[in-house]
Amino acid sequence: MGAWQPLPDELPPEVRHFVTQLRLLKDRTGLSLVALGARTAYSKSSWQRYLNAVQPPPRQAVVALCRVAGESGEDAERFAVRWELAVQAWPRPAMSKECSPPDGSGAEAYEDDPTLPWWDTPEEKPSRRLLYVALGLAVVLVLTVLTGAFALG
Repeated sequence: MGAWQPLPDELPPEVRHFVTQLRLLKDRTGLSLVALGARTAYSKSSWQRYLNAVQPPPRQAVVALCRVAGESGEDAERFAVRWELAVQAWPRPAMSKECSPPDGSGAEAYEDDPTLPWWDTPEEKPSRRLLYVALGLAVVLVLTVLTGAFALG
């Protein structure tokens, strides 16, 4: 948990506040960046970029850090709001004309990373088809047992 690099002076206040709060949250975990990477599925180098305001973190990285730090409810929701404000204000890298998006805006959009670590993926509901197959097999089993019982008796 050493000293942090100073944040760039040109950062918008929303980004500066968000990154400062993210750093404090990371420090409260007591984890190194390597350990944090192992616990959140985001690499040490990714956390270095996020915590030094080089790149905005994906929403799921912030959710993962909140989970590791034991934040939930209103406190975790505050981080989600700070993230939204910071991402909207985050400075966009300069782009050449040949790299510009097709909409002609000249700005690169930061996208939220939809990738979820395996432990955060929502459980899928079993399909009804599986239930019907199970019921069909149960009926066949009961008929087989009854047929065998009558054949013996």
